[in-house]
Amino acid sequence: MPYNFDEIIERRGTNCIKYDRLEQFCGNAEALPMWVADTDFRVPDFIMNAIRERAEHEVLAYSFRPESYHQSIIDWMKKRHDWDIQREWISFSPGVVPAVTMLIMALTNEDEKVIVQPPVYFPFFTCVKGSGRKMVENPLKLENGRYYFDFEDLKAKIDDKTKMLLLSSPHNPGGMVWTKDELAELGRICKEKGVIIVSDEIHSDLIYPGHKHVPLPSISEDLAEITVVCMAPNKTFNIAGLSSAFLVIPQKKMRVRYERILNVLHVHGGNIFGTVATEAAYTNGEEWLGELLEYLQGNLKYLNDFMAEHLPKVKVMQPESTFLVWMDFRDYGLSEKEMKDVLVNKAGVAMNVGSTFGTGGEGFFRMNIGCPRSTLEEGLERIEKALRVL
Repeated sequence: MPYNFDEIIERRGTNCIKYDRLEQFCGNAEALPMWVADTDFRVPDFIMNAIRERAEHEVLAYSFRPESYHQSIIDWMKKRHDWDIQREWISFSPGVVPAVTMLIMALTNEDEKVIVQPPVYFPFFTCVKGSGRKMVENPLKLENGRYYFDFEDLKAKIDDKTKMLLLSSPHNPGGMVWTKDELAELGRICKEKGVIIVSDEIHSDLIYPGHKHVPLPSISEDLAEITVVCMAPNKTFNIAGLSSAFLVIPQKKMRVRYERILNVLHVHGGNIFGTVATEAAYTNGEEWLGELLEYLQGNLKYLNDFMAEHLPKVKVMQPESTFLVWMDFRDYGLSEKEMKDVLVNKAGVAMNVGSTFGTGGEGFFRMNIGCPRSTLEEGLERIEKALRVL
């Protein structure tokens, strides 16, 4: 059935961070929000119907995740990513970021080091530093409008205290879908050096034509032994507020150590509606996802055409995945602070500031195009009008 992604849904007044926290985020409560990485699309009917059906049973007491929940994940991994996973590999977290933090706590010691690859999803930084570990940067290389791993720098940065690398795959904010060869070399280095890889693969369903997401542990048994994958249907199906994610941990010792932390913190139970929504998404979501990806491709084409015609000084990194677009505004010659002021206060558009994502991000802004096309059109027109006079 055709789904309506052009529908405008009023989100203000729903305790929604994206809209109702604009004043705190950028100082302009009236700005058009194109920042937080959730979409403005209605949650699909098969998820909402499953939630409503469960809510009709008016006891919402302690619960567990049924085997059908686990089977839906197993089936989705096989259908979407050609990855055969086992039931016992699946564990739970109330979110990908809490999972990353708990994995750092479970699998490293306070005097040890964790590698990040900026510019990258900024909660990684607080996961590492907040856990009392030393953060080591292995910055990505920007070449011909795409980011690449810097393997020589990585090998030089690893010492006997380096125990973990945090990977964003697909990459946030750049949208790269790392190739099998790129991932295999990254994994080879980490395996050789005794470094665990924690791979955040939450955007792995949002892949554009011509690209294929490869779950890192699916490449070989050797890489499965050193890798933990963090996933969730939250970005794909717009259900991040249900705080439900899962991990795939093939290596038993790592799984036991992680679940010990999970249980000590007593966050292993999750919530009823997160469980219901995950199962419904992975059981019924393929047709809807196909239509979503087609719509997002249309939004990306509109953005590219608009930029080429009206804002050629803005360099758009072509995303191979996600509804997030990483754009370089440096050719205008303004500082990042000055450009943010123009975008927020003159254009009235709120985007994520590049320096937030760490080394290499300054001068870039991240735009969320997971919105109705009319919203995208308005945002781009506002930006063009504000930059026209520069």
